Amino acid sequence: MNISPITTLTKEDLEALKSAKLKMEDIGWAMKGLNNMGGFLETGIDKLPQRQQKWLQQVAQKVLHTVVKANLKSMKNGKVNKVASNNTYKALVTSSGLVGGAFGASAFALDLTLATKLMMRSIMDIARSEGEDLNSYDTQIACLQVLALGGKSKHDDHLDTGYYATRIALSSTIKNASSYALKNGMNAILQGTSNTFLKLISAIATRFSIQVSEKFVAQAIPVLGAAGGASINLAFISHFQNMAKAHFTIRRLERRYGAVLVRSTYENLPKSS
Repeated sequence: MNISPITTLTKEDLEALKSAKLKMEDIGWAMKGLNNMGGFLETGIDKLPQRQQKWLQQVAQKVLHTVVKANLKSMKNGKVNKVASNNTYKALVTSSGLVGGAFGASAFALDLTLATKLMMRSIMDIARSEGEDLNSYDTQIACLQVLALGGKSKHDDHLDTGYYATRIALSSTIKNASSYALKNGMNAILQGTSNTFLKLISAIATRFSIQVSEKFVAQAIPVLGAAGGASINLAFISHFQNMAKAHFTIRRLERRYGAVLVRSTYENLPKSS
């Protein structure tokens, strides 16, 4: 008996895909404000000295290297949560911003480390709520991928930031890292000494550092203070929670319908206005 292949998504799943695409394309007013802030300030990203821009990229890479190992080791799969604890993580990251905003650029690295660690745990929480197995290396890498989904920014014109374009751009690096993990085990990857792991972190950090730089510029404004730092962090985590929800919704649909059908349907959906 031949079983006909599924060629269309159910109405419910189609709505879920539409919602995911909207999240990917409309990054929200708060993050848009953060993206645009550098263009209105004399100390915008484009005006930062090359030495400082390089430092920010190094900070982003170091933070990811530290945070990924810590979170992937400590957060077990456990029970499946039907609803991710987004508000809890928002509150924690916002509190971190209070400190970062109060002390300005001098506390930036510390604030970014704590905020990114909490964001990664929130991303993993969202992944688990969409049926992902956190013990799976594929899921762990997919969580890391979310930090490369920065959305549209005036400062990333040299990067193709479309959702599937980003996945394709990272696919070779991810494939190499996955192959290494299968041969040598997850512990070898988490030790962070392999070139494949470092290349993967570097590829993600290249995209993540754009948002990191925009956060730095905004947070360095003295008049914003603690309240401004909290608002910046709230925008930061809200954005990546939206990216995570969209990303893992799409992955859930791909498991059900296949990657080809989901991508074709996604790309044929109307763009947000």
